Amino acid sequence: MNERYSRQVLFPGIGKDGQAKISEKHVLIIGAGALGSGNAEVLTRAGVGRITIIDRDYVEASNLQRQQLYTEEDVAEKLPKAAAAEKRLHAINSDVEIRAIIGDANPELLEELVTGVDVMIDATDNFETRMAMNDVSQKYKVPWIYGACVGSFGMSFSIIPGKTPCLNCLLRSIPLQGMTCDTGGIISPAVQMVIAHQTAEALKMLAEDWEAVRTSFVSFDLWRNQYTSLKMSKAKFASCLSCGEERTYPYLDQENMTKTTVLCGRDTVQIRPSSAGEISLERLAGQLSSLGYTVKGNPYLVSVEMGPERMVIFQDGRALIHGTKDLTHAKSIYQRILG
Repeated sequence: MNERYSRQVLFPGIGKDGQAKISEKHVLIIGAGALGSGNAEVLTRAGVGRITIIDRDYVEASNLQRQQLYTEEDVAEKLPKAAAAEKRLHAINSDVEIRAIIGDANPELLEELVTGVDVMIDATDNFETRMAMNDVSQKYKVPWIYGACVGSFGMSFSIIPGKTPCLNCLLRSIPLQGMTCDTGGIISPAVQMVIAHQTAEALKMLAEDWEAVRTSFVSFDLWRNQYTSLKMSKAKFASCLSCGEERTYPYLDQENMTKTTVLCGRDTVQIRPSSAGEISLERLAGQLSSLGYTVKGNPYLVSVEMGPERMVIFQDGRALIHGTKDLTHAKSIYQRILG
């Protein structure tokens, strides 16, 4: 056994057999922000065989306070978080296979990626993606670990198809909708606590110690010194459309995915193209420069200054319009630039 993992192997809950299992497993992490970068680093250091990480955003200065994989250099280069995470994770542990995907975790992509995955980890910032994850989990019988935090508050729950309630069931019992990033901000210790809960559960699942997996819903407030653990066995509904007796997986319908979204806690609108396809960023940058726009870019994106707003365009045609929350105004900018 690799000396790198000797202290982890000494832990009775893992041991040599558990470490061998961990080294053969595949984890899919949705989001590479605060929770995603922390989960990815812990699991990379733990020697997980393969990690796939998806994220739609790029590194900004405000991320550095809590998103532990990133540096000021990543901010200066406007690196997509998935690409910056891949580079840093390779430097941490070259034995782990890392695959980074710059894009939106829509139902089509999730269904494409879930084959061969042993555990999915929620590190996203919106319930649209979480509900799609939840339906993918139930349809393909892949466990996933919910996590969220804001301010000094955090929560986590392990969802095991056929055993625990799913997220759709939980929404009837616990008001999870309020758990998004907002003007209340966030402190890094709350992030680290959620990461600790998520990665501990992930290691139990990857080492196949299913008896140790926590089936209660935990929440905490570090500033107010509060910690709560709720048993959720009675929260499972037979009529649930995601995990019930006549399930239809409603959140895997692409028509239910919004094309235009105001990003959490930011004056930013994301716009998805109506049809899939890649664009030439180099050609686009040249066209926009010839029209008099101030353009910056890298192999992953093009950034265009346009007065009070700034537009960042990715290779898949997706764009972030910074400086507005007005969906109609954002759409008009998108149409003007990309047609």
